[in-house]
This record gives sequence, C-alpha cells and structure tokens, in this order.
Amino acid sequence: MIVIDAASPTPPYEQLRAQLARQIQDRSLAVGTKLPTIRRLAADLGLAVNTVARAYRELEEAGLIETHGRAGSFVSAAGEQALDRARSAARDYAAVITSVGIDPAEAVRIVEAALGVGPPRSSSPN
Repeated sequence: MIVIDAASPTPPYEQLRAQLARQIQDRSLAVGTKLPTIRRLAADLGLAVNTVARAYRELEEAGLIETHGRAGSFVSAAGEQALDRARSAARDYAAVITSVGIDPAEAVRIVEAALGVGPPRSSSPN
C-alpha cells in the first residue's frame, strides 16, 4: 500500500519512488509484477500524472522496473540483480571493516553518512 503524506517536506514523486523501491527490494512486489498504469495510480493516490510518471521514470533508470510500451510497467529482474550487487558490496565492506578493526557501530555511521541519512557526525578531536 502506498501512502503519500501531503504535509511531508519530501516531494510526492520521491515518496512514491521510495515506497515502490522498498516494496521491490523487500519482495512485496515480485519480479514480473505488473504495476498500475501511471494514470490509474495518479487517480488512486490523488497525484498529478506527471508526478507518478517521474517516479516511474526514476525507478526505470535505477533498473527496478521496465516499461514495455502499451503493455505497461513491470518489476524488473534487474532489481534483483541490484539487490545481489548491494549484498555483495556489503559483504566486501564488512570484510574491510573487520580487517582494519573499525567498530561495527562506526561502520554503520560511515554508511549512513555516505547515504546522507542519519544524524550528522561530530568531529573527533585530534
């Protein structure tokens, strides 16, 4: 279920994109699932057609969905491949963190900073 919060500072297209991406990544939307048409989803959510189209376009650019003309938009197998790549990168990162002796909590903060999420890091005194 998609919920758009009109009071959120996050633009509606980004809320939609993030929620669909999460559903694809957690497999709530399986590979091959046909997504609603842009017009239908816009009507269902009370959004402008261009808003939904932008979210779909960004999901397609990320390889999470594919659009097949009039046949519609579908969850892409490439989304599964992207998840596999992320898992592999996480394993590699964990190996590096372990080998250099960085605390796991600090490793998570490093990732959050790289993703631009989480609280800002404070400078440590030298």
